[in-house]
Amino acid sequence: MKPYYDEGGITIYHGDAVCVLALIDTLSIDAVIADPPYAETNLQWDRWPDSWPQAVAQQVPRSAPLWCFGSLRMFLDRSDEFAQWSIAQEVVWEKHNGSNFHADRFRRVHELAVQWYRGEWANIYRAVVTTPDATARTVRKKARPPQWHGATGDNVYRSEDGGPRLQRSVIYCRSEHGRALHPTQKPLGILEPLVRYSCPPGGTVLDLFAGAGSASLAAKQHGCRSIAVEADERYCEIAAKRLAQGVLDFGVGDRYDTEEEQ
Repeated sequence: MKPYYDEGGITIYHGDAVCVLALIDTLSIDAVIADPPYAETNLQWDRWPDSWPQAVAQQVPRSAPLWCFGSLRMFLDRSDEFAQWSIAQEVVWEKHNGSNFHADRFRRVHELAVQWYRGEWANIYRAVVTTPDATARTVRKKARPPQWHGATGDNVYRSEDGGPRLQRSVIYCRSEHGRALHPTQKPLGILEPLVRYSCPPGGTVLDLFAGAGSASLAAKQHGCRSIAVEADERYCEIAAKRLAQGVLDFGVGDRYDTEEEQ
């Protein structure tokens, strides 16, 4: 199958995800990132692509985990389609804004990214992801009253845990609200930890439902290759330009500025 774009280790295919997977060589894939339509609105594009989790399970190596964005409702409604997969963990993306589909419910300011795998967990690549925001600090213990059993008086010590800390499962990251080139565009800040955790440097990420190509851009910045699939040719063009220039936003395409975003 002829790629829409193929340069610098990044390949984009224009077409239906399930159909494209059946036509290309997927044996080199190390990790999959999917951001499918959640099928929670009446918008024209918000339609679930049937059977894509099964297609991924059939086409990619068993050692390749799948990170899938979605809502709890989406995963419950489609649980049968993930029957071939086991859940490893979930990451909560906390956004600075959110969706307000129902006036009588909490305002949803988060989305899930669930990691799925097949086979033995020991065979799945994973790299420890840390954040540099922990700092060494001096801690002062207050003196205990004399009657307190084991009173030790004043004590000053230096903390030993000031280095990088393990990435938390709740990640705050501003959405692309107001600057997105695709209606459900994910920021690099939420994609980059997933790529670092699941794909070795030099490996290959399968970017399903690529949209504006953000997952492929995160892979590129991590030193990985990427195979992206997008059904809408408009976004193939946008993704190709973003990946060719290697920048987050270069001012082309329609911009979406709506509170009703996934």
